[in-house]
Amino acid sequence: MSAFVPGSRLQVDATGSGPLDGLRFAVKDLIDVAGSTTGGGNPDWLATHTPAVRHAPCVAKLLAAGANLDGKTLTDELAYSLEGVNAHYGTPLNPRWPHALPGGSSSGSASAVAAGEVDFALGTDTGGSVRVPAAFCGLWGIRPTHDDAMLDGVLRFAPCFDTVGWFARSGDMLARVAHVLLDDAPAVGVPQPLLRFKEAFDARAASEPDDAQRLRDFASTQDEVEFFAGDPTRWLHVYQQLQDNDIRASLGAWIEASAPRFGADIAARFARLQSLDDAEVERCRVMRETLAQQVDRIVNGALIVLPTTPRALLRKDESPERIGSFYRDALTMNAIAAIAGLPQVTVPVLSETSRPLALSLIGPRNSDRALIARARELFPNLP
Repeated sequence: MSAFVPGSRLQVDATGSGPLDGLRFAVKDLIDVAGSTTGGGNPDWLATHTPAVRHAPCVAKLLAAGANLDGKTLTDELAYSLEGVNAHYGTPLNPRWPHALPGGSSSGSASAVAAGEVDFALGTDTGGSVRVPAAFCGLWGIRPTHDDAMLDGVLRFAPCFDTVGWFARSGDMLARVAHVLLDDAPAVGVPQPLLRFKEAFDARAASEPDDAQRLRDFASTQDEVEFFAGDPTRWLHVYQQLQDNDIRASLGAWIEASAPRFGADIAARFARLQSLDDAEVERCRVMRETLAQQVDRIVNGALIVLPTTPRALLRKDESPERIGSFYRDALTMNAIAAIAGLPQVTVPVLSETSRPLALSLIGPRNSDRALIARARELFPNLP
């Protein structure tokens, strides 16, 4: 299955010259390209919207730096998934592990990079939509520091958590793109100590104990930190309440007016918006501030290292129950960076015939470029 949206492949020549001269990139179909309608992975969204008047600033920056746009990529419907399945357009290939899903919702972007179709690709990450497909497809990826300005020209899903991230086959390429996209962002350094996120390693051990131990060995530290204090559901609840409240504000009116066709799993997730309680949302907004401060205190003294995903892969024939369990566990792990608005870099520490192994680093706000550099230092034998 193609990584790209149906129809002729969208191509735009570079508008300038710079550090990305001659490189090719793709863009998730949530990000505007002038003259093209952003489809959001849903035919009814595509039919009810018009072509973008201008490029999203993130696209314009890459074109000005010498890169050529070479395709719009498939996304899970309106970004509401982590699996990479689209009921309307199909499932992009996981090139290295074709028996498995590519991960979502930036599934097409990850697939295109992993297949060598492009040098790098833009995705979006709210609750893991760059981090999960990067891990599943054996790629470097980044969820950057949350920045509202980066969301200009991007289909809004849950803006309080949405970010524009990117995929590459090497740490060098990830850093080159960061140099362009984050050129005007503050540059913060990173602390040297590492702390293993204990509950995330424990979650991986519950399903894949051997892999969890190998990832602990790769993590290069014995020091650990706990966030959940025995109650991971609190973090997930806060994340989902605030995410769903934002989704309701961003997409609720369109859903009500258009009655769009969604795949069954996606429809069930959107249906949850109807049960939101405003008082509970406000309570979770206050709780978020407390949880974010807790994370900030830790990352100002040490980087957090964790398995990027609670399982190495999801098979294409995975049961709905296993997919649901993965979705819940992945959102819970990914809520740490999302709630605090922090950057997270994922690294393919090992790619075996049967599966990949991926670790992530979470660092202080605006430490994105230093975090990539630190990841490259920790894993010098990777490309």
